[in-house]
Amino acid sequence: MADGDDSALTGLMPAVILSHPQMGENIGSAARAMKNCGCSDLRLVAPRDGWPNPAAVAIASGGSDLLDKAAVHAATSDAAADITLLVATTARKRGMAQIEMNPRQAAAAVIAHHQAGGKAALLFGGERAGLDNDEVALANIIVTVPLNPAFSSLNLAQAVLLMGWECRMAALAACDGHAMDDILAPDQGDHKLAEHGTRAFFYQMLEEKIASGGFFTNPDMRPVVMRNIKAMFNRFPLSEQDIRTLHGIMKSIERSGKAIDHADDSDQA
Repeated sequence: MADGDDSALTGLMPAVILSHPQMGENIGSAARAMKNCGCSDLRLVAPRDGWPNPAAVAIASGGSDLLDKAAVHAATSDAAADITLLVATTARKRGMAQIEMNPRQAAAAVIAHHQAGGKAALLFGGERAGLDNDEVALANIIVTVPLNPAFSSLNLAQAVLLMGWECRMAALAACDGHAMDDILAPDQGDHKLAEHGTRAFFYQMLEEKIASGGFFTNPDMRPVVMRNIKAMFNRFPLSEQDIRTLHGIMKSIERSGKAIDHADDSDQA
């Protein structure tokens, strides 16, 4: 790749989703970090102080063009609707059945996923509390950073720079012809990877079906159980065909249940 030419990396770098960011200055600093690393797709979820924010522009320096074209969404699920590999950064383990990686491993997975035709995003939580459990459940990969356990806190821009740098180094290695990790980057063939919007619709249908069947014996545990179910499915790079098959399975089970109920009614008659 020629000096000053970043075009070869354009299609390999992930989108960056900032969920519920608070201060405009932190958004601007994150945009500057993105620009340093060659990331260009910034998505904001319900920024606390509204958008656009002059404080973000003032500190973004050369990254202000990313702010100009940043997409604003009401919910994290909306921001990730077209994403096929979502990587969430969190400082604490959540007890969900997701793949856990360090930043370098996750970056390799992101670049390999893009090489296979997918679309990846890095998800960062707000300054005060980070990501909530429902947002973490959306992710395919959870990233924790093995920093000094006595002081492991990073600010938002630092976290974006760290992940962006690792993705850039993995992308540069890919452009130089080095072998990449193929985690979560299957040979798609004729199967298009399922976007998170497609998965979200499936989860909604699944929850409705199993709720009507009495699966949630303890209503108070329903949100926790659904988070665990989502995390279980999100460990795998499901294709659009996989989701259609799962919908078909649900419909078949529903028809079978109705047929059994009908047969019971006939016997009683």
